[in-house]
Amino acid sequence: MHHARQHAETRIRERRHRLAHEAARLMAEGGIRDFHQAKLKAANRLGIHDDASLPRNREIEDALREYQRLFVGEAHAEGVRRRREAALRALEFFHDFSPRLVGPVLEGTSDSNAAVQLHVHSDDPDALSRFLEEHRIPSESRTRRLRLDRERGLDAPVWLFSAEELSFDVTVLPQDAVRQAPLSSVDEKPMRRASAAQLRQVLAEEEIAGYETGMQG
Repeated sequence: MHHARQHAETRIRERRHRLAHEAARLMAEGGIRDFHQAKLKAANRLGIHDDASLPRNREIEDALREYQRLFVGEAHAEGVRRRREAALRALEFFHDFSPRLVGPVLEGTSDSNAAVQLHVHSDDPDALSRFLEEHRIPSESRTRRLRLDRERGLDAPVWLFSAEELSFDVTVLPQDAVRQAPLSSVDEKPMRRASAAQLRQVLAEEEIAGYETGMQG
């Protein structure tokens, strides 16, 4: 019995791995943004329909990072770095709003169509739109549903604009959300975020890693 259970668990693990990598490939090549959609499409493609074999979103995100490193390589790394550098300038520009970088640019999974996603903080929901107007930055407004925690949801204002030939997606959150990040749609844990100082550190570490790799090459 123990051997049979081990065998079943190994098969499920292998299926999850295959599904995660197929979903990552669909996201990388097919431009699918939604983890759930990529997961279901991958399951259909591979003919795997048991729920236990469905990978978690984080597993797909890890597989996506690996896929981009292997198949897109240097071009992908340069694209991510370009977006992170632009994000740093944006964080400095919005410094009065306690801004944070979130999403694929921070995670290192952004592709050539990905927007630079920021969270800014103010208890005045119109403060950001006035700031953008003052600086003559044309923008479009949206609303995004976020979960602040397990109990509280929020329809947050979002402003979309272009700068440096990149798309920016800026969500306005209440001031107290600086202390507690909203829950990620990837794994329902508090989102990973970076302040300007933290992003500078990420860029500096990358530069050192790149220099060392170059020296070894």
